[in-house]
Amino acid sequence: MMNKNFFFALFAVTAAAFLFGGADVALADGVPQDYAIGMQDAASTSADRIHQFHDLLLYIISGIVAFVFVLLLIVMLWFNAKANPTPSKVTHNVLLEVVWTVIPVVILIVIAVPSFKLLYANDKLADPEMTIKATGHQWYWDYEYPDQEGIAFTSLMVPEGELKPGQERLLSTDNPVVLPVDTNIAILTASADVIHSWAIPAFGVKIDAVPGRTNETWFRITEPGVYYGQCSEICGKNHAYMPIEIHAVSKEEFAAWVQEAKVKFASGERSIDKALRFAGQDDSAAAVKTASSFAPAAE
Repeated sequence: MMNKNFFFALFAVTAAAFLFGGADVALADGVPQDYAIGMQDAASTSADRIHQFHDLLLYIISGIVAFVFVLLLIVMLWFNAKANPTPSKVTHNVLLEVVWTVIPVVILIVIAVPSFKLLYANDKLADPEMTIKATGHQWYWDYEYPDQEGIAFTSLMVPEGELKPGQERLLSTDNPVVLPVDTNIAILTASADVIHSWAIPAFGVKIDAVPGRTNETWFRITEPGVYYGQCSEICGKNHAYMPIEIHAVSKEEFAAWVQEAKVKFASGERSIDKALRFAGQDDSAAAVKTASSFAPAAE
């Protein structure tokens, strides 16, 4: 027999999940934290909408769990063999059957309407103010800024032994992406080899990069800061070592960065070219092998 300690533990776990399950304590300027609960703080309008929908679902499912829990208690306490030795012989109740059919339908409608609105709002961008393109490789990202005179560069993970103060292990890159806040930004994704996925949790963005096609989504950053993401589609042995680093800055700071980037990347030389020369390889086909050397060996 289940004793009262079991029910107390079950109640404690349920209460903790209800009270703390949606707490946003997972972000410190875009960096995931150990033992955090909930999602990273929203840093874009897309993420704001996702979090609002998440909270709505949390309230709905918490209500359902509480209701079912109360019904189970009623059944166990009032309708067990000892408390109710002569059970009812009633087999049908039209009103009850109508209610338990209609209420779930209503709940699904309450969920479906904001769900469709969220999908449409986060997918449809009629008038982007700027566009960037991210191309996935094994195992790094190429970036292009077609609206800024074709600025392009490669972004490689900073090896653990070369990290500088303030840089994050497995997340910082040699050439971070710089983007302006309060700007509708379209992101195009593609792949040069296998399927990758460009994902920034704080932006509410996760879009696949598929060979032979271009995918598109958008976001509008609302808070300046440094935000991190990673490839979220298993793409090979160094899948865990192709991070994404975004520096969100004011429009004025972005304009200044564009002028610097035009000079910095004017030669068209990319980080992977430097990696090839460092390894003494001239054949660009060795890029995959060389890129692997920038990541720590998989355990």
